[in-house]
Amino acid sequence: MTPSRARPAHAIAHSHAVGLYYALCLSLPVGHHAWAVGTPQWTLVGPAHVLTDPGRSSVPFASLPSSEHSLSAHPHSTERTELPDPLPAREDPARPPNPPGVAGLRNLGNTCYMNAVLQCLASVPPLAQYFRSGQYVTALRKDCREVATAFAYLLTDMWLGDADCVSPEEFRAALGRLHPDFTKRTQQDAQEFLIYVLNALHEALRKYHQRSGEKRSTQRCCSRGIASETSIITQLFEGQLNYSIMCLKCENCSYRNEVFTVLSLPIPSEYECTLQDCLQCFFQQDTLTWNNQIHCSFCETKQETAVRASISKPPKTIIFHLKRFDIQGQVKRKLRTDIHYPLTNLDLTPYICPVFRKHPKYNLCAVVNHFGDLDGGHYTASCRNSVTQAWYSFDDTRVSEIPAPLVQTSMAYLLFYSWQPFSKATQKCRS
Repeated sequence: MTPSRARPAHAIAHSHAVGLYYALCLSLPVGHHAWAVGTPQWTLVGPAHVLTDPGRSSVPFASLPSSEHSLSAHPHSTERTELPDPLPAREDPARPPNPPGVAGLRNLGNTCYMNAVLQCLASVPPLAQYFRSGQYVTALRKDCREVATAFAYLLTDMWLGDADCVSPEEFRAALGRLHPDFTKRTQQDAQEFLIYVLNALHEALRKYHQRSGEKRSTQRCCSRGIASETSIITQLFEGQLNYSIMCLKCENCSYRNEVFTVLSLPIPSEYECTLQDCLQCFFQQDTLTWNNQIHCSFCETKQETAVRASISKPPKTIIFHLKRFDIQGQVKRKLRTDIHYPLTNLDLTPYICPVFRKHPKYNLCAVVNHFGDLDGGHYTASCRNSVTQAWYSFDDTRVSEIPAPLVQTSMAYLLFYSWQPFSKATQKCRS
């Protein structure tokens, strides 16, 4: 075990990420750990991060296990013998380093779903900046900070530009303590994993937020709910749907709001369609009949009802989940529809309440692709780098720059669209 003197920027970046004045990074072989002491108790430090602050009486490792959460209590985090080989070294140490934000992720055993989602999240500029700059530290909650801090460490490593690939094992271990299924060497659904990650980050960073003097829209169909808790996740990814519900007998209308972070879109064709076709299918009026009838308060009985959705609060980054996995009774299949989606200027104007059509157009920033079928498959990601403005393909540790036309594939599963240009990630969303 020797200190790494060749990567001072690495230590500085992690120092900023956790709000410390000094940092020491050690390069350790896989399976080895370092131990630091700032109090009478020893503290386990992950194989990639050893942070010390001589100006403080203790070592504030926000993401490290406490005494009751040691590695012995979590056997999944110590199963190093089942992991793939150590990170590959550079083939040519003399070649220029990768651009910031262009680094592969090591596959820990059927974790391509995790790697693809993490690459996409790392490609959302205000989210990456928020964690890399250490701004997240002031929002951390003491009882659930482990996942957020591990996420910040990982993004810092990915954006340093001094390694071809990095390992997400510390992040997986932290998330696995909340959701053990993600520590198993079994394939998981990328969309479900994404939702768990966003929820875990929100829980670690949420703050009670009470808006004062907010003006409500005079149109009831476009009224917004008031969020009692906010975080960088809600500021960037949270949107709100408004459902207008009309009784087809008495024509009485009622309205219901629903918050979303991922919008699951139906696919209206088996062969070929556009993203706009999927959006039109989702937002078209639906008639509820027979067993799906809704109780009408005016008729005082269940009636046939017309329901139509619209976006009453568009998020800064909108994530579309293309529902390729179709299950009808005992029949399961994957829809291989070639869905054409724009790389720039996605127009959501027709689906947003008129009062809130301030930023109706979005640009694509990342894609999760799924190859294979229901019984087995593989995930990759295509992401646009905010520094070089180029597109890159991420297939676990394999990274390559690709021309923009190749971002369009028939295997797209998750689409990340964002307003451009981004405002600062720490700013609150406008009412």
